[in-house]
Amino acid sequence: MYYCCGITEKGVMSHNEDALMIGKNVITSGAIEYKINPPFICAVSDGVSGELSGEVASSMCLNLLSSIKYNKKTRLKNKLTDIHNQMAKHGSENSDTLNMQATLCGIAIDEDNKINIINIGDSRLYRFRGNHIRQISRDQSLVQLLYEEGTITQQEKKTHVHRNIIFPVLGNISSKPDIKVELLADGMQYGDVLILCTDGLSDYVTASDMEEILDMPKSLPKRLEMLVEKALANGGSDNISVIAVVYYDE
Repeated sequence: MYYCCGITEKGVMSHNEDALMIGKNVITSGAIEYKINPPFICAVSDGVSGELSGEVASSMCLNLLSSIKYNKKTRLKNKLTDIHNQMAKHGSENSDTLNMQATLCGIAIDEDNKINIINIGDSRLYRFRGNHIRQISRDQSLVQLLYEEGTITQQEKKTHVHRNIIFPVLGNISSKPDIKVELLADGMQYGDVLILCTDGLSDYVTASDMEEILDMPKSLPKRLEMLVEKALANGGSDNISVIAVVYYDE
């Protein structure tokens, strides 16, 4: 059994281009929490800034994802390619959603409790273990590429002029996304918290901030609220979505 909770909100923006999904439940505003048995998928999605109808792209992405009957035999990468193709078709056929795109970061937990990571874009997966936070996913962005090449430092990634440039994501009508589906090494241990979030959180909350808040003796939904509040207090200027997942014995 897993306990999952999440928040998605517009922050200081006029509308929300984020969405989140826990199991079959997709929301574009507010908070949810569930106790859920595997197999299931949790995910966050962020409509790409600068493209049309980001809110349509993110909600369509997750609604299509929620329709997958997931289990250990599911060819998840093929299903995600189908989602990309459907989004790209919709975006190319409607002028008001032309080239709409969305990131996707998620975890798919099968009936054997094996956890696959889904990563397309720069939304993120973290694992909080033993009071330490570690980013598990890899940003598909220009600044991440420059950092790995040694051209810029970790600190420079946060302020680089091209920090918002990401590689093709779901729905892009000119280039196929690099769909990553990988097994989470070392899975989950007792006490672990998996955190999925959009860049509205990760761009404005440091690793030390996350560790301090997640280590607090408060309910998990309250700690997520505090992470959102911290992002806004630190100058957050984007939509914010975050999901927490923990495993427990009934």
